[in-house]
Parts: sequence; C-alpha cells; structure tokens
Amino acid sequence: MQIYVVKPGDTLSKVARAHGITAREIADANQVPDSNRLVVGQTFVIPIRGQYHWVQPGDSLWLISRRYNVSVAELIEINNIQNPNNIPIGLRLYLPQKSKRIVDTNAYIDPRMTRAKSAVAVDKVGEHLTYLAVFSYAVNREGNLTPVEDQPSINAAYKDRVLPLLVLTNFEAGQFSTEIATTILTNESLQDHVLNQVLQIMEEKGYRGLDFDFEYLGAENRVRYVRFLQRAQQLMKAKGYYISAALAPKFRAEQRGVLYEGHDYQAIGQVVDFIFFMTYEWGWSGGEPMAVSPQPQMRKVMEYAVSVVPKEKIMMGMPLYGYDWTLPYVPGGKFAKSISPQKALELAIRYGAGISYDKEAQAPWFRYTDEHGKRHEVWFEDARSVQAKFDLVKELGIRGFYYWVLGNDFPQNWLLIEENFIVRKGL
Repeated sequence: MQIYVVKPGDTLSKVARAHGITAREIADANQVPDSNRLVVGQTFVIPIRGQYHWVQPGDSLWLISRRYNVSVAELIEINNIQNPNNIPIGLRLYLPQKSKRIVDTNAYIDPRMTRAKSAVAVDKVGEHLTYLAVFSYAVNREGNLTPVEDQPSINAAYKDRVLPLLVLTNFEAGQFSTEIATTILTNESLQDHVLNQVLQIMEEKGYRGLDFDFEYLGAENRVRYVRFLQRAQQLMKAKGYYISAALAPKFRAEQRGVLYEGHDYQAIGQVVDFIFFMTYEWGWSGGEPMAVSPQPQMRKVMEYAVSVVPKEKIMMGMPLYGYDWTLPYVPGGKFAKSISPQKALELAIRYGAGISYDKEAQAPWFRYTDEHGKRHEVWFEDARSVQAKFDLVKELGIRGFYYWVLGNDFPQNWLLIEENFIVRKGL
C-alpha cells in the first residue's frame, strides 16, 4: 500500500490511473466521502501490494534504495532497468512490500458511548485486534462496582478471536477521583472485596484479563498502588488471566502533578504483563488547538518508558479522534468538539478547506468558517500521522499499540495496520 497526498488539479481518476488501479478501488478502500470533491492535503491509502516511486530530479537508484530500504539489485530486477546509470525523471519504479513485524494491538470501547452499536463497532475492526478493553467497571467508596453493558462487546470479541479485558477504574461522575483511589488503596479489606467481585464478573462473562485504569492518584498513593497491583497479580495469575495497567504519559520518573506522581513506571512494569501508555490528549477539548498526539511528546514518553520497562510490556497509545475548536481560543471558554478522522475530512470537503500537515507534530490540521461566520481550527489523524506512529513502534521494538476509543470511523488506520504488521490473535 502507498500513501498519496492530493495536490492541486488532482482527481480521483487521475490518481488511480497513475497507480494502475480504478478510482472505485481507492474510494472503497478509503471510504472517500465524495469522489468528485477532493481537497488539497487529503490523503489516500492506495490499495496495492508494495508501492511506487516516481523518479525526481537528483534521484539515483542508490538514493532510492536507501530511502526505501530496498537493494539496488532488487530495484533493477523488479523494474527491468536496462541502464542503471541513466534513469529518466518521472519513471515509475515499483517497490516490493516490506517484511512485517508481529505485534499485539488493543482498543478500548466504552459501551456508554457506542450503546446498541457496540458489537458492530468491535466486529468492524476485530480482525486487527489482539485485545478489547471494555471501559469500565468503576469502583465506589464502598468498594462496589458500577456495572457496564458489556456482554455484546465481549461476544463480538470472541467472534473475532479477540481477548476481552475488564477495565477497573476510580471513575465517578465523569472524572477520575483521587478520593476514591485513596479510600480503596488504604484499606486491604476493601481491596479484597473489589478483587473478589472482579473475579466473579470475569468468570461469569468470559473476560480474559484485568486492566487497571486508576488515574489522578497523587504522590501519596504511588507505593500503595503498586501493592494493590501486586495483590491483584497473584489472583489473576492463579486463574490464568492477564493483568495490565493504563498509565499517564510521563517524561521522567519524578514528574510533578497529581496525574503523574502516582504512576511508577518501573515498579508497575515489574508487576503487570503489559502497560498501556496514554500517549494522547496533549491537544484536548479544554486546551488550545494543537495535535492530540504530537510526535515529539510521544517520543519523549516512549523513550523514557523503554528505559525503565521491558519493551515486550510496552503498548503505545493512539487516538481514533481529533478536535474541532471554535476560534478564537479562550482559556476556560467553549470546549472543542471531539470528532472522528472521517468526520474531520468531511468537514474539510464541505467547506473547501485545504489540509495542512505539521511535520514536527506529524499531524494534519485545517481551518474553516462555518455558516454563522465562526472560524474553526481542526486537528485530527490521517494516513501520514498514523504511519509516523507505526514507524515509531517499529523503531522502538515495543510489544505493540492500542487505541482510544472505538466508535470513530477511520478506515485508513486499519488499512495501514495490514500494510505494516501482522496482528497476533489472542484466541
């Protein structure tokens, strides 16, 4: 497969002819919103095996071979080049498909968001998943769990050979509670009560692992949380279940802030089977417009993570969403609207907004003016930003990656998983 970025004057038919396929094949693979209306900066994943390179001024076979990690001899043989020292500008060279790494993948699903469409959301992408984390069973101050309508998601997971994970949280009234976490983590009897309920639910419903998503713990709960995970680990291992944890994105061990201080990467990494590092939400609904998962920040978190946690336990987070901000941004003002990558593309096409690409953040963005004269700025994900994240996964050699959250359409992402990786199936 190949990523193509729309240029001025492009049509879908023109792009298709250049790659030797039909416009319909491109439109279907990418779920193109409008085949007759393209915007500059829009991306296509071209559904071909391997990819093409058109020779540019200054190119040589040696430079092309270095860029794509293909030998010069292979380029000559595959493309039947008669004179390797004289390749004409504009010549289309075919590049073979690269070998693929085996990875684990996971996606969170919140049935409160997907509702009756939960099973459909899982089944649409289940072939690309190792795990499915169902968000969430929230614990209250009495140590009781608030149930979630999870059975349709679990059933769909099994259908697609995906291992369902029960997510346990300190979530209350739409936010994470430090008070609830402290109440549970300072009382071993409550911990036993919580874990006994969890085991019962897992056995009854068919869960295969337990994922802890305790956030905003504060420094006071740093050691307590590790001890709680150790208690849980003993119970989970006795039953043959996985245990994992979702952790806030830190650049260093002693990073300040209630979100970060309670998460000890190294200590937790010694207890659990794998960790979901939440490398997203730098751009968030209440903040100023920017990429949700900018590449420099993601890299800093991952480089710190691999320095203290075994690579085979590291899962890097990826967003299946973006944000639409109303301008001007005012701190404490109107929150940005969460949108899927597909909806972002539809907005750009609707308002004829060219899509820019921030090469430092490795993220697409655009601005538009709505029917009421309001200016907007949108940051989202496209094929280029996904490929940049996949390249980071491969560079670091980590276990794999995961998504927050299912229910947002992003067909290009799943195409690129097929191009880059072989997904390990849990069942």
